[in-house]
Amino acid sequence: MSSVTDRIRDRQEVRFFRALWRAAPGSTACWWGLLVLRGVLPAVVSVALGALIGAVATGGSLVWPLVLFGVSFTVSLVAFPFLQLASSNLGSRMSAHLYDRLTTLCTEPEGVGHLERPELADDLTLARDFDQGLTGPPLDISMDFIAGGLVELVTGVSAAVLLAWFHWWAPLVLLVAWGSTHWLLRESGVWKDRNTSEVRSAQRHAEYAYRLAVEAAPAKELRFFGLGTWVIDRFVTTRRRLYDLQFEATRLREKSVLGCLVVVAAANALVFWVLGRDALAGDLSAGRVAVFAQAALGVGAIAFGGLSWALDGAAAPVAALERLEAATPTAGALQPGRQATPIDAAHEIRFHGVRFGYPATADVAPPEVLRGVDLTIPAGSSLAIVGQNGAGKTTLAKLLCRLYDPTSGSISVDGAPLTDLDVVAWRRQVTAVFQDFVRFELPLRANVAPLGAPDEVIRASLVDAGAAAIAAGDLDVVLSKAYPNGTDLSGGQWQRVALARALCAVRMGAKVVLLDEPTAQLDVRGEAEIFERVLGATRDCTTILVSHRFSTVRQVDRICVLEGGVVVEVGSHDELIALGGRYKEMFELQASRFTEVDEAGQEVVYESL
Repeated sequence: MSSVTDRIRDRQEVRFFRALWRAAPGSTACWWGLLVLRGVLPAVVSVALGALIGAVATGGSLVWPLVLFGVSFTVSLVAFPFLQLASSNLGSRMSAHLYDRLTTLCTEPEGVGHLERPELADDLTLARDFDQGLTGPPLDISMDFIAGGLVELVTGVSAAVLLAWFHWWAPLVLLVAWGSTHWLLRESGVWKDRNTSEVRSAQRHAEYAYRLAVEAAPAKELRFFGLGTWVIDRFVTTRRRLYDLQFEATRLREKSVLGCLVVVAAANALVFWVLGRDALAGDLSAGRVAVFAQAALGVGAIAFGGLSWALDGAAAPVAALERLEAATPTAGALQPGRQATPIDAAHEIRFHGVRFGYPATADVAPPEVLRGVDLTIPAGSSLAIVGQNGAGKTTLAKLLCRLYDPTSGSISVDGAPLTDLDVVAWRRQVTAVFQDFVRFELPLRANVAPLGAPDEVIRASLVDAGAAAIAAGDLDVVLSKAYPNGTDLSGGQWQRVALARALCAVRMGAKVVLLDEPTAQLDVRGEAEIFERVLGATRDCTTILVSHRFSTVRQVDRICVLEGGVVVEVGSHDELIALGGRYKEMFELQASRFTEVDEAGQEVVYESL
């Protein structure tokens, strides 16, 4: 018995109604009340009409039958728009509730694993985009379809209760017959198949093509390369594929429809034959015949209709969200540290045997990115990490920021394991600029100091980042042309603002500075000049730079060469050049791209390395 109860409780339709109550208890109760009222009123109207016919046939008073008929009929008409409004309102509140849960789910875990796991991508897409009308109506519209289907269900059940006064077996026969349509038709139109991994993947591809077409970021290249028609064709093709998959999952086969017709026709023929026989025999009055005939027809309201389609589409994002909520604590969780972060002028950081691999995709385990990193960064020193793409440089940065924890090995700060430190407190000690830094569509002030800082600190940080012209401007200007009086910045200017964000954090107390390709959009001279400024502003910090330009890395105290997930060389620029190893090889390869032989046979260096 408990297993049956568990299966019912786990059905996504039941989960949907639980979430509905959780989103807005008062509105949900009002919605259910209006829904039941609308479903019962047709039976009341049938009784009133039967009483009216009976009164006419017997010559009795028509007052009360007319009053009952008029009131019930009027209420049924008035309840309809009220239920529509209640459905729309409840759908909007449910959408807001689901989005609130999703934003909390995505931002609450201290790690980022739950946002980067491939097996969670489809559920994330479904939970994020369910209300945008890409694959079905928004929830405020779907709720009206759901209400309509449930009203029909209540109408059919109330009609069956009314029909029980005729013969006890009659409603059972009709309920079984009409109810069988749900099983017979559903067998060939399994609604849950609209949300298989194949369907969700097609939905993701369709949504990606749609965003390529409508968003500003890809607009330049779409036009420059003449890809407008290609994008439209891709969008149409992927959307057609999506609809074809959904149609195949929900189409009705001819054999099932014929089977339903036979079952329903036989049940109705039996009930109406007995009703006609009793009427001819004089066992039923004209009024009772009218009531029972309408009730027999009303039971048909429970037949298979649009409820399953609407309810399935509305319940799918709830189920996806609950799957994400179940997976996220493991996927994005980090070991909660309790120890306070030491507050010194700088921190010594030590990697000992650090290994790390990203989560497996399906049954394929990806290779380890880091394979035993041993590295010590003295407090107050500067270190550059260089290496080929895929060597593990950015992964090392993620571990240091505690976006992930190592698979094995340890990272320590001033002798304390990083996993023992309070995550929030540690991140207050660290500031970082990533290559894919965020460009907030917010005022300049919020872009430099999202958590707030004095104006003089913000302007000084911009100057330190080489953005003196920006610092002299209005800190309240919105950095987006999508807003009135807003403005946008060039790629290089945005990078200087991102650097200013890190330098502002240093002025507010951060002790570790992590720069992951922070000036990729600047030229070599500009990058060298900016990093010289950064080193000056962070001279009391432990500074770590990830870069591929040797004009920059030669300025630091030490350089670490990372290759194949392990440290192969560590030393100053001069020491590594003298060593004649991998660093010298990469340095000379890059240097050759910036030199040329003149007419006199002399080598000319165009950019200082």
